[in-house]
Amino acid sequence: MTDQRPAPAAGLRERKKRRTRDALLRAALLLFVSQGYERTTVDEITDTVEVSQRTFFRYFANKEEVAFAVQDVVESHFLAALRTRPASEAPLEAMRNAVLASWDTVEEAISDVVPVDLYMRSYRLIESTPALLAVHLRRSTELEEEIARLIAAREGLDLDADPRPRVAVAAFSGVMRVTGRLWGQGEDTSVAAIRRMTVAYLDQIGPALAEDWRRAPVAG
Repeated sequence: MTDQRPAPAAGLRERKKRRTRDALLRAALLLFVSQGYERTTVDEITDTVEVSQRTFFRYFANKEEVAFAVQDVVESHFLAALRTRPASEAPLEAMRNAVLASWDTVEEAISDVVPVDLYMRSYRLIESTPALLAVHLRRSTELEEEIARLIAAREGLDLDADPRPRVAVAAFSGVMRVTGRLWGQGEDTSVAAIRRMTVAYLDQIGPALAEDWRRAPVAG
């Protein structure tokens, strides 16, 4: 019988590639948060890791891709959590529980690549850098569509015929954007802080949509 196991050398090459990519990512994020995204050059990133520009572009198309690399992981983590929510949960309940579960396990999801604190600082950088914020909003729109399709599939709906999945996702995503922006303006940059804010703001979707706000005071 032929041995189908991969050659050890191939495994070593893949681990080396992963280490190089992770080192470039960490170096870039550290430079971005310490001196600003726009003031950081690719040369500075590669000099920090002691590799060539050619090596950088083997892993990343540009600085923008580096800036959002960990965000990609976090968003994929949320989508995976949403796919596992029980069918018995209503759409907003499923999204709420998925995002809270994601915050509970985000450190495990990204700590092999970058420290969670560095990710949180880079998220604040995205919120405060006009060029990155514009990209973030575009990406958020694309993510909303993906979530809406997932919700429609959960509920057995035709997304193009039934507006409810997109409306529910728009409400959820709007709250998440407000939460992220306000968290980014605060002093506590911890995961626990943004999780607490997420709970508080998502819990206000129902009251905010009440027919008469004067008769439905916000719980203190």
